[in-house]
Amino acid sequence: MPEVRGVAGVPDYDVVERSGRRGDALVVVPVLNEGERIQGQLARMGELRLGAHGADLAIADGGSTDGSLGEASLAAGDVRAVLVKRGPGALSAQLRMAIHWAMEQGYEHLVTVDGNGKDGVDGVLRVLEALRAGHDYVQGSRYVDGGVAVNTPASRHWAVKLVHAPLLSLGARHRFTDTTNGLRGWSVRALSDPRVAPLRDVFAAYNLHYYLTVRIPRLGYAACEVPATRAYPPKGQIPTKIRGPGAKLAIVRDAARAAAGRYDP
Repeated sequence: MPEVRGVAGVPDYDVVERSGRRGDALVVVPVLNEGERIQGQLARMGELRLGAHGADLAIADGGSTDGSLGEASLAAGDVRAVLVKRGPGALSAQLRMAIHWAMEQGYEHLVTVDGNGKDGVDGVLRVLEALRAGHDYVQGSRYVDGGVAVNTPASRHWAVKLVHAPLLSLGARHRFTDTTNGLRGWSVRALSDPRVAPLRDVFAAYNLHYYLTVRIPRLGYAACEVPATRAYPPKGQIPTKIRGPGAKLAIVRDAARAAAGRYDP
């Protein structure tokens, strides 16, 4: 099992490779104890046949302990590699790990899609198409033509519409409609720009996603949104790691900091 240790701005992580690189794009699913949700999602992603579209699939595991990433699930998704974070940090640290590995492996494009089953996986192909058409940042959106919002809680709908998306759009100087959607894509050339510099320890929770939404378009890179599906369960607990008023306030704070350029290198 290869280990990555001591790289500045990158959490320590292990890599379990199941196959070699086969395409120019890496699709990454960040997970942390997602149970049956990630197992079902990997089965759906296997049906996409990403390899036929020149893309490989990797898991960015934050340290799951629920046994959900067994060999059968990985095989169903045709997963190329599992990256297991050992260093500190939450979702942004998982993204830094994925960015580092994508760069090291020589990929040209990086796509992420949440691993909690809320994002329609077919949107991955639309993100890939937009990246290959020359865009450097692509945001999935349930609020553009062709997008689908299913059972979105009213509090989340209005928080995105009235606070989060306007804040980041203002900072980016580019209009976005769905800035909390987990489906996103970047060109590795933009991520490698020293004026972007995503591999920094300041990014721990969700702030790296918000920073990249602002910074890449602000530097003049091409950005766009593509239709996406975001579906919440009709009843029961919402699959999310964001719980409590403190966590929600932290998201607004981090979005405001990103919009104001506080994370710029």
